Amino acid sequence: MNVAGISLRDLEYVVAIADEGHFGRAADRCNVSQPTLSVQVRKLEEALGLALFERSNRRVLQTPAGQVIVRQARAVLAEAQRLLTLASEGRGAPLTGRLVLAAIQTLGPYFFPLILRLMRQEFPLLSLALSEARTAEILEGLRDGRIDAALVSLPLPPAGLTVSPLFVEPFWLACPADHALAQGGALRATDIAGPDLLLLDEGNCLRDQTVAACGAGSSVGRHATSLETLRSMVAAGAGYTLLPALAVPAGPDPSGLVVTRSFDADGPGRTIALAWRSSDPRAAGLSHLAAFFRAHAPPSTAACRDDETGAPGERGPPLVPSGTG
Repeated sequence: MNVAGISLRDLEYVVAIADEGHFGRAADRCNVSQPTLSVQVRKLEEALGLALFERSNRRVLQTPAGQVIVRQARAVLAEAQRLLTLASEGRGAPLTGRLVLAAIQTLGPYFFPLILRLMRQEFPLLSLALSEARTAEILEGLRDGRIDAALVSLPLPPAGLTVSPLFVEPFWLACPADHALAQGGALRATDIAGPDLLLLDEGNCLRDQTVAACGAGSSVGRHATSLETLRSMVAAGAGYTLLPALAVPAGPDPSGLVVTRSFDADGPGRTIALAWRSSDPRAAGLSHLAAFFRAHAPPSTAACRDDETGAPGERGPPLVPSGTG
């Protein structure tokens, strides 16, 4: 066969099946009937001389050959989308169409609700698809085109990415109301390097940032899978932890079980940035998006200038490594 026998629509079907792991859900996503999708994928497999999927009544798995084809299909579809985007950018159009925006898990649930209504007003022709993941998964998604832009914590590996710092988010202490740290004078990060420190699981950037901020060993503390679980553990008296400012509720804890305290002027924090592929032809629109986020930095944070690099010590609380979370 030659390339004329491969349609972009068939490649969309293949990628949808790989993402959904189910023919029915893939058909719904592609707005076609399941028989139509199945027949077209069968034809593609016959033309390629390869089985792309293992089919059973309960699940669909990619074959080893299918994994290679799906990876290349993503690249082909990304380049096709780039062709359309180049045409749009050439007409001077603003940021429009579908944009997959990801955020690290310790930011997305708290930042997205603050910004989405304003985004719809600023970018009325933009169709957003939101997701949350750890930094390593986000970087992989940016590289293979599944993610268009991401809200991440600095620093990041710079290869192939444009990174625009947005704001500095301080960390706060959350501790039981009857804990010794609930009261006292100015709070320093080194004050919390004790056995009661609660951490997120391995592979989460906030865990690495907490360890770096207080100078504790990486093996200390009990672990949790999310900020909300950490908060519940604190309320139960299991220990104390660090929370990013956006995850700190306004006002006192209604239950009276948790106290949140800010640190002194040299307290820890992290720089949040917007990252996208440097090769993305929508650079002007994505820079506009970064400027929008920067201009609407939440009150509990300190906005960066558009020329800042996020290097430690430039402004706001000292920054700590992002790790892999």
